[in-house]
Amino acid sequence: MLKKAFFTNSSGILFSRIFGFIRDLLTANILGAGILSDIFFAAFKFPNLFRRIFGEGAFAQSFLPGLIGAKRKSSFIVSTFLIFACSIFLLSLFVWFFSGFFTKILAYGFSEEKIFLARPIVVINFWYLELVFITTFLSTLLQYKNIFWVNAYNTILLNIFMILSLLIAKSYEGMQIVYLLSYGVLCGGIAQILLHFYPLYQAKYLKIFLVGCKDIFLLITKKSKNHVKKFYQESIKSFFKQFFPAMIGSSTAQIAAFIDTILASFLVTGSISYLYYANRIFQLPLAIFAIAISTALFPTIARAIKNQEEEKAKNLLKQSFWFLMILLTLCTLGGILLKNEIIFLLYEHGNFLREHTLITANVFAIYLLGLIPFGLAKIFSLWLYAHKKQGKAALISTISLGVGLICSVISMQFLEVYGLALASSISGFILFILTIKHFGIKNFFWIIASKKYFLLLITLLILEFLILQAFLTFIHI
Repeated sequence: MLKKAFFTNSSGILFSRIFGFIRDLLTANILGAGILSDIFFAAFKFPNLFRRIFGEGAFAQSFLPGLIGAKRKSSFIVSTFLIFACSIFLLSLFVWFFSGFFTKILAYGFSEEKIFLARPIVVINFWYLELVFITTFLSTLLQYKNIFWVNAYNTILLNIFMILSLLIAKSYEGMQIVYLLSYGVLCGGIAQILLHFYPLYQAKYLKIFLVGCKDIFLLITKKSKNHVKKFYQESIKSFFKQFFPAMIGSSTAQIAAFIDTILASFLVTGSISYLYYANRIFQLPLAIFAIAISTALFPTIARAIKNQEEEKAKNLLKQSFWFLMILLTLCTLGGILLKNEIIFLLYEHGNFLREHTLITANVFAIYLLGLIPFGLAKIFSLWLYAHKKQGKAALISTISLGVGLICSVISMQFLEVYGLALASSISGFILFILTIKHFGIKNFFWIIASKKYFLLLITLLILEFLILQAFLTFIHI
């Protein structure tokens, strides 16, 4: 089941990222790396941040343990959905009315002219946040039933609609392109939600929703029994106690990238775009391997911990560690050696020039230094989430973010956009070290104690280095 879930997740993420790179290629071709791309990426950053946070584990890592332990699952499901959906809707209205203020927060270094142009784009893209939550909520319900393919493949629809918007926008100019692309984001979000309906019907969630709505109605009208009300209050209270720490704890890389965007707005025009393009490629191996396996692994780990089968959980973590360690190390070495060639192949077209290629490639290589710690921290943090230690995970994440922020502010003074990428990688190492400390040093050494896997890793790295050096002798940028 675990292998099937992993390959389902990783294949879905791979196809989604392929469409995502096609989208980015068109974006680079049509918008380039200038004022238009900076405005769109700044506006899309906040909803995209929440898409990654919600969709890549934060919600599931607090919702699934709550659902597993809830005695009245139907009311827990419906009440959680209503609380989040209504809160996000009100927040979106607030952003709409105070768009200038929020635009200033998203891109504090923008000039007044840029902020004026970006305000309506920020509002349009922010409505995607509501669609993100609904999509993630429905996907998490399906994961509870061990149905992973919808969560893995639904992002493809977002990319397809953004690609279609860009193709239509080719005949337009200036801000019209940015508007069309932003409306494409909303259409993609609606399509993501619709994809869930039939699998939910097959999984017999319609009856669960109806029962949950009835329970909530009885609670509101005060006609439910006291023990039902008690179970309801305890499960909801426990969920929210775990959710906010989990959201912080599982999203260090995404929050760091978000902070980078704000800081990059103080640098030369194009800096936001360099970070975006480089981070998009950096996220590919992180998503295909680390996020895919952590998503597949978590329900099993959570059930094992709940059933007091910790040895089973440790063995699963050991297999996952070496699998990730080998793959992420190979990706890091290959990405650094081929950084120029990768950026050239993906982006250097139209308004994306050789100058942009070389800068983005160096940013990408610096981001890759943090790939291994960010990826491995994902699976070890599952141990904390399964033990309902989301508060610990949040503290670890906050410390790593704080260190990264300090490093960003200092290093950007000397290294500009490269300093922001370096600070992000440093925060990844802090995150990994602190996560291992709370996981247990003794447990960690037991997991890494494998001469067979260590020799395999060294052998593969040597072979990869020799092959890529031979390739670069004939083809290089």
